[in-house]
Amino acid sequence: EEHSLSPFIRLQEKKKQARLMQKALEVKKEAFRERMKVISCRWRDLRAKEAQLKTYMEKSGKILKENDKMRIQALNKATKERERKMQKESEILRAKRNLEALKIKHQKLCNKVQKYSIFNKYLEDVVKISQFEEIQEVIWRYKTLVRMHKDLLQSRQEHKEMSEQAQVFLDQYTAEKEAEILQYKNELVQLQQRFDKAQSDVLLWEARWTDIQNTNAEKTLKLGTIKMAILNLFQ
Repeated sequence: EEHSLSPFIRLQEKKKQARLMQKALEVKKEAFRERMKVISCRWRDLRAKEAQLKTYMEKSGKILKENDKMRIQALNKATKERERKMQKESEILRAKRNLEALKIKHQKLCNKVQKYSIFNKYLEDVVKISQFEEIQEVIWRYKTLVRMHKDLLQSRQEHKEMSEQAQVFLDQYTAEKEAEILQYKNELVQLQQRFDKAQSDVLLWEARWTDIQNTNAEKTLKLGTIKMAILNLFQ
């Protein structure tokens, strides 16, 4: 009976162990589920923190870019302001130099006016004793005379240059004509020599022509005599 009951007891023990193991497994599953819930919550928190960190990094990047842009703009603005300031200082320095030059020029003009004031007094005296009514008319008359004198000098110079040019042309023309006359004289001498030679040849040929005519007359006379003698002999 004990032998027949021992498998049953072992089976009951196995079942008991199985129930215990099942209970322990369920406990572990429940603990695992709780742990997975905790992990899921932590994972969601990490995702949220990651998203927040990403958003923060993007905002930080934009802020850094804006800060760099603003810093570059500030540097450019400062550079432009410095260049504008240097340009203004240069313009002020140049204006000061121009002012000093104008002051010096003004002082020179004042000295010149003071120096030439006697001529103004002289012109006033001229107006008093002349037909002019104002000093400006005297100055205009003087300028007109100076311009006329200048025109006359220029005209005289032009006539002188034209005369010199005409003299040069005349000298060249005279030299050319003298050369032509000399050439014509040489040709005339050559023609005279040829004419003299031709005249001597004419005299020679005339003398020869006379001899030929005389010879021809003699031969004609002889021929006539021979013809008469032949005619007489024939008769």
